[in-house]
Amino acid sequence: MKIAVKTLKPRNPLVAPAHFRRAGSHRHGSRLARQEGQRALQRELRQMTHSP
Repeated sequence: MKIAVKTLKPRNPLVAPAHFRRAGSHRHGSRLARQEGQRALQRELRQMTHSP
């Protein structure tokens, strides 16, 4: 006796590779650059106010 299992709609074979590619580049984002700029500005301002 064979058991017939009704299969679901077949999966799209192109989806899995697309998910892996979606990881993006390993460069730092613009948010990180803005934060670093803000930190550098604060550092400079602190040096200017504390130096005679």
